[in-house]
Amino acid sequence: MRPIHPTAAVEAIRIGAKLRSSRLAQGLTLEQLAQATGLTKGFISRVERDDTMPSVPTLVQLCQALSLPIGNLFEEPELQLIPLDTAPAINMGGTGADERLVTPRSEDRVQVLRSTLAPNASGGDQLYTVNCSLESLHVVSGELEITFADRQVALQSGDTLTFPGRTPHTWSAGAAGAEAVWVLVPAAWSGSA
Repeated sequence: MRPIHPTAAVEAIRIGAKLRSSRLAQGLTLEQLAQATGLTKGFISRVERDDTMPSVPTLVQLCQALSLPIGNLFEEPELQLIPLDTAPAINMGGTGADERLVTPRSEDRVQVLRSTLAPNASGGDQLYTVNCSLESLHVVSGELEITFADRQVALQSGDTLTFPGRTPHTWSAGAAGAEAVWVLVPAAWSGSA
């Protein structure tokens, strides 16, 4: 027989991290939030660590001071898992590259590409640009050389190179090939396939 009334969750709802991130995103100190709400810094700190649960009126007061809709504290984040083996293949040009889009196509804030590069794979002889504000390249394994108009930068396993988007560049993998992750901010393109 099913219970007539729903039961409360066994685990306490954890809202502290959301309150803290909202405060920090606005550049507010604990002291400033305490002054705005009339609460003590110690109490707010305990709430942010989920050491105590505020009353509903106090929670409303905190949310009002942070211009945070109270419902946002209880929303589950949207998670989108893209396993590498099912990530869509994309073609960024060059030769010897198996490139996969590992962030959702609809995501416009950031784009992450995972590249499996064959030995001596290349982005081509010509410098190219990517339409984004920032590019970051992390070499998971192997070696890569990035060529800019005025210099070359050699990268080894574990190295990360960050540079302004729209900077003309190309790349070449070492004799053993490479695995790399490119992060483009904001996404260079979006939409469905």
